[in-house]
Amino acid sequence: MEATKRRDSIISILSQENRPISARNLAARLNVSRQIIVGDVALLRASGVDVIATPKGYVLESASMTNKYLGQLASSHNAAETKTELYAVVDNGGEVVDVIVEHPIYGELKGRLMISSRYDADQFMEAIENKQANLLSELTGGVHLHTIACPDKKTFDRIKKELNILGLLYKN
Repeated sequence: MEATKRRDSIISILSQENRPISARNLAARLNVSRQIIVGDVALLRASGVDVIATPKGYVLESASMTNKYLGQLASSHNAAETKTELYAVVDNGGEVVDVIVEHPIYGELKGRLMISSRYDADQFMEAIENKQANLLSELTGGVHLHTIACPDKKTFDRIKKELNILGLLYKN
């Protein structure tokens, strides 16, 4: 398959799926190597296609957030409270889209999460532990932002209330 057609196929596959698709999965579908897919996605992004990489694979930004309410919350907690925070969001109907911290040198640092279930939260926490990785929020003493996707503002307000009750929201 020629490169242009393959990249069109990647866009088509991602636009039809409502879940992240791994580079390995795309490679198998298109009969190329994973590295070819990674390169194709880089070229698509450079050309302005809103392909985002999540820990679970690639999604089209426009397709993943259609008809969802998006809000941001400022949180502050230690690493041990991360799972509690993630569970509070997903148990109340939300998805943790990303985490954002302010770095004194680099400015805004953002990591895509796309956590929409307890299973996703458990997988994320397991990956942090297994890879002995630090949370981005550890760079800022626990202070960070999350973009939350949910059906409506009422759901967002319920999530915010729960996080406040748990003492996980940032208070100046």
